[in-house]
Amino acid sequence: MGDVLSQNEIDNLLAALSTGELDMDQIQESNEKQIKNYDFNRPAKFSKEHLRTLEIIFEHYGRLLSTNLPVYLRKNVQVSVASSETVTFSEFTNALANPVILGIVNFQPLQGNIIIELGTNLGYAMIDRMLGGQGNPLEKTREFSEIEMTIIERVLVICMQLLREPWKNVLDINPMLNRLETNPQFAQIIAPNDMIAIVTLNLKIGDVEGMMTVCLPFFTLEDIMDRLNTKYWYANMQEKQDEDYEEHIESLLKRVDVPLKAVLGNSTISVSDFAGLQVGDVIRLNTRVDEELTVYVGNIKKFTALPGTSKDQYAVRVTTVLREGE
Repeated sequence: MGDVLSQNEIDNLLAALSTGELDMDQIQESNEKQIKNYDFNRPAKFSKEHLRTLEIIFEHYGRLLSTNLPVYLRKNVQVSVASSETVTFSEFTNALANPVILGIVNFQPLQGNIIIELGTNLGYAMIDRMLGGQGNPLEKTREFSEIEMTIIERVLVICMQLLREPWKNVLDINPMLNRLETNPQFAQIIAPNDMIAIVTLNLKIGDVEGMMTVCLPFFTLEDIMDRLNTKYWYANMQEKQDEDYEEHIESLLKRVDVPLKAVLGNSTISVSDFAGLQVGDVIRLNTRVDEELTVYVGNIKKFTALPGTSKDQYAVRVTTVLREGE
């Protein structure tokens, strides 16, 4: 949409036409289509549609990071997509500091690798937090020790595993962290003039804010470029039926461990009697041997049962299932 002129601008334009300061021929010439030079050194291999699809993918990825990283860092993590653009690989590497945290990721089954750059302030904050600190960055940048690199590697492996779900609508990937580099010179995965797409994520871990940059070479994504569009993305989003969703939730719940206890009975004794208990003493309960026991799932009364044994072990046989409200 073109710019809308204000009333004062319209009045000035009409005045300039009436006085002859502005010529209509000049206006018509200025409306002619401008020719833009094409730079063959920077071919436009990533369209706006490709970049928009990558933003959608990494918006999903950001939500997964903000949900899963707090489990390990015990800090609130906020993630958002800051920008996406296309540059040459040399421009990307020239802008990197030294030291830097670069994760070289094998993007299987696609050929080639991608690079994930983690801000050094975020790296120091993660290390401090994982070692029991408050999660504060260093005031002065220094080289990472081997122990620190091992800790960062474990965090990046977790981040790699979270990449699978956001890419599922495009391709089932199995990303693997090949190695970590702190010097940009050792991260030359493609030719300097090759085009890459860069998606920048803004991470905030507690009070520490920094950037995570994902470098996606065209060489790596070339085989799936036709899938990187929103039409293909939404067409492949499989909406699960309610039954399938319920079965999925039910299968997850079946693997959850819950405490189960059967209460044999209750008794009240004095503190002095309790302190004087010896092996072989008998505590009289308020229930009979043939009476039903109450079985609790967690802290909820769920069953009644009769006591007994099974293969030389104490057991109970459920007699009644208590529904909610009974």
